Amino acid sequence: MSTRWRAPLALALIGALALAGCGSSSDDGDDAASSNTASVFPVTVTHKYGSTEIKAEPKKVITLGLSDQDAVLALGIKPIGAVDWFKERPFGKWPWVQWGSTPPEIVGERDEFNMEKIAALQPDLILAQYSGMTKENYETLSGIAPTVGQPKDYADYVAPWEVMTKQIGKALGKEKEIDAQIAAIDKRFAEVRAQHPEWAGKTVAVVDPYVPGEYAVFSSTDPKALFMTQMGFKVPAEIDKLAGKDNATVISSERLDLVDVDLLLFLTSDAGAEPRVKADKVYQNLKVAKEGRAMFLPYEDPPIGGALSFNTVLSIPYAIDQVVPILAGGTSK
Repeated sequence: MSTRWRAPLALALIGALALAGCGSSSDDGDDAASSNTASVFPVTVTHKYGSTEIKAEPKKVITLGLSDQDAVLALGIKPIGAVDWFKERPFGKWPWVQWGSTPPEIVGERDEFNMEKIAALQPDLILAQYSGMTKENYETLSGIAPTVGQPKDYADYVAPWEVMTKQIGKALGKEKEIDAQIAAIDKRFAEVRAQHPEWAGKTVAVVDPYVPGEYAVFSSTDPKALFMTQMGFKVPAEIDKLAGKDNATVISSERLDLVDVDLLLFLTSDAGAEPRVKADKVYQNLKVAKEGRAMFLPYEDPPIGGALSFNTVLSIPYAIDQVVPILAGGTSK
């Protein structure tokens, strides 16, 4: 299947950090910060389609990756344009971000960019990290403004969040700031691993039971599974083997033995998913089910699955705050 896995409600690819840079501050402080940032330019960012020189500090940024806006917001910059989450979650509005009264212009849906809208906004930087932007798209967008494509050496949608975040930080002239935020996330994961050594090396499978009798199983390159591995768990090699270069593989009930692991994590997008899975005869015979080591977490209400799917510098702290107490408290029967 495609690396651009999409659940029926479009959420499968999907405390909160305060965005100090997005709030009010003194003019002197803003001027000093801008001056310090401006001094690093020009910068050159290497990516999938070559390299892009950004000659001056960007002021009007458009993000075309599904989660790119989080890293930009974390650096105190509000994108003027962003993509819509399948017309269901405008500009990726989640509880871990604060857009205030100036949300971005919607300039497309996933990998379907409205070039006229983008050009009309007159951006001075376009970012497309967590995206499937094509070479043709890149060439068109580069005619509008400097455009930074997906990280090189990775398939679309499988680059680690740290790599994409660093790319964004460099393009904005804020490498030191973003490195500090990444280090803070690394510290939080290290604290979780230290507090829960019992999770080290335990096998985990993250699964979306999206339709009756079929299950999307996410590989270790998917943001949701990657989050779990950073807490100490590991994804079985057989799952990665079946997924290949993609970040998920679809299995039928007959292959649920693949997810008979130490911790089975179901992410659900509808109220009927949990009873449907529990009624599956094959699932009922799994050791993980019999021993109560399976958990069902929602994509929304609260958006735990959404946070795991984003797996960004802003959503990770929210996800840790939500998921760790649940795991520490035991699994659902």
